[in-house]
Amino acid sequence: MSERIDLKVGFRCNNYCHFCVQGDKRERLPAKAADELMRSLEEGRAGGAAGVVITGGEPTLHKQIVELARKARELGYTLIQVQSNGRTFCYEDFCKRLIDAGVNEFGPSLHGSTAKIHDWLTGSSGAFVQTVSGMRILKRLKVRVITNSVITKVNYRDLPDLARLLVALGVDQFQFAFMHMSGRAGENKDWLTARKSLIEPYVKRALDVGIKAGKTVMTEAIPYCFMSGYEKYVAERIIPRTRIYDADCVIPDYTRTRVDEGKSRGPRCAECDWHASCEGPWREYPELFGWDEFVPVKRVP
Repeated sequence: MSERIDLKVGFRCNNYCHFCVQGDKRERLPAKAADELMRSLEEGRAGGAAGVVITGGEPTLHKQIVELARKARELGYTLIQVQSNGRTFCYEDFCKRLIDAGVNEFGPSLHGSTAKIHDWLTGSSGAFVQTVSGMRILKRLKVRVITNSVITKVNYRDLPDLARLLVALGVDQFQFAFMHMSGRAGENKDWLTARKSLIEPYVKRALDVGIKAGKTVMTEAIPYCFMSGYEKYVAERIIPRTRIYDADCVIPDYTRTRVDEGKSRGPRCAECDWHASCEGPWREYPELFGWDEFVPVKRVP
């Protein structure tokens, strides 16, 4: 039984992020037909899922997204989230249509505190202004906003300033996720991947900004050995069991797939006191940098 489903509606996107994990799916795969998506919603609900994340690609480009949200509400999903790059949220009427249809959580992505950083990483001039404008509109409409920011070599020093901006925008939750070196991110990994030992102090300072402001904050794909003193903010502790309706397959339990196929454990990980809880890094990371940075943690009794 899944607690949540991720419904990938298609892979078109109006950004061209250097860190995108979807690779060439945007060129190869058309948007899914509405009837297929409706069946997936029905199947997920019948399987016990209470939440649905409508995602992509950029899901707001799908012509039937409002109808999909309405169907999810009719089926009894209690969480209906749209996970987006956030650009179309700058259109208030569109946001209102989504809210009226049942969307009760919005997940825009912001990857820098300035247009220079965000627009460069997303390959889209003007993206920062649109996304930030959209976040302001959503908070004015009094809906829940949770954000994701991908950590790269380009933006890791900016994370504390980005956190301050997110607090000022009034978001309810923000997450910093280490780049997964797959798809286009894999093609760019040699110059775009940050060293985990270098990002650690910036990530912690950014988390402190949110903690001080009373926000829910977390990290993803950063092992416990880089999160000393901040272990309770590791997202993998609380990510619900999720069934993913992907491009051409269904992943019944993404947690299991993520751990078994996506992540990796090093030669000394078994010595760490967090070994039972920690998933390790994305497996591409030690293939690129090795395991020297990963030092087993011994907690003080």
